[in-house]
Amino acid sequence: MTIEKLQPFLAASYENFPKGRTIGIVVLRTTQSETIFRTEGTGEPMCSEYVQAGIEHTESIPRLVMTERKQVAPERRKGREFLRSHELLYKAPKGDSICALNTNAPCEMCIDCFLYGFAAGGEGAQKSRVWTEDAFSVLPSTELVADRTINAIFENGTMRDEKGNASTALNTSEYIKPGVHFLDIVTFKDVTVDELRYALGNTLLTTRYGAVSSRIGRMENQILGVFGGIAELPSSLELVQGIYDKLIADGKELEHPFNTEALASVARSIIASWTSKRGISMQLSEDELNELIVDIDRHWSLDEQATFLKRLNQSYEPFRKIKSEGKKKGRDKQSEE
Repeated sequence: MTIEKLQPFLAASYENFPKGRTIGIVVLRTTQSETIFRTEGTGEPMCSEYVQAGIEHTESIPRLVMTERKQVAPERRKGREFLRSHELLYKAPKGDSICALNTNAPCEMCIDCFLYGFAAGGEGAQKSRVWTEDAFSVLPSTELVADRTINAIFENGTMRDEKGNASTALNTSEYIKPGVHFLDIVTFKDVTVDELRYALGNTLLTTRYGAVSSRIGRMENQILGVFGGIAELPSSLELVQGIYDKLIADGKELEHPFNTEALASVARSIIASWTSKRGISMQLSEDELNELIVDIDRHWSLDEQATFLKRLNQSYEPFRKIKSEGKKKGRDKQSEE
């Protein structure tokens, strides 16, 4: 089985201290609708950086950037939806609020806190064991961005209200075109098999990213490779640069829209040599990768989802008891003083 092949790089159970076991995945993220990735408010340009085009082609080009927070935040929220539905989120140590993101009040006890980490507002800290980095577009951002003028229409379906006054709510904003490809590397450090299923499930189930995600931001995530070893994979930028060089060498026209399967094929040919790099021991074959995805889909299915999540949640129970005992001893010491 595929999971057994990954066992040397998986933890048997959750541990507080790292032991150098690493699983890396290569993700191809493709926009399926207009999408917005920016760090400021309306009207700001898309996130982009000038970087070297390829490893051999050293000219600089602007590439779109899907920052690490734009990736991990929607995926954490997706997982937390299911934790909430199965009542697997806990109350924060200080106060009566249920664990929630961006509230400075993590519960420190749920699956999300143990896997993705927490820091602010709690009585301790937990470093994330899901390491992300910026994902870059393959083509230059100048080919992938367009402008959209936004009009405010009244309920009568026109640009004028019932008194005949014209709407002044006009705005022009940049957006990323559908069919844009981002290459991404995600690293899992010392995770258990169920934690791996949980994190990969979040990636495969999340379909909306960026701003205004209730209207736009549709994206498809495709896992192109899974590796095991004692070191991280090459960076997302290095992968994109290698793909760029390969496309140029093959005489491909670098224009949008670029065929997704053609790009995936080139990406697979690049990453096939990564097992020769220092610290990377093995790569799942295409059949083994498909088996892994089938395994993840089965555990996230309606029939097995509750059992799977409750089993993963129960695996942290010994560490919850240690935390509870530590807090009790702290209170006893204060009462003595």
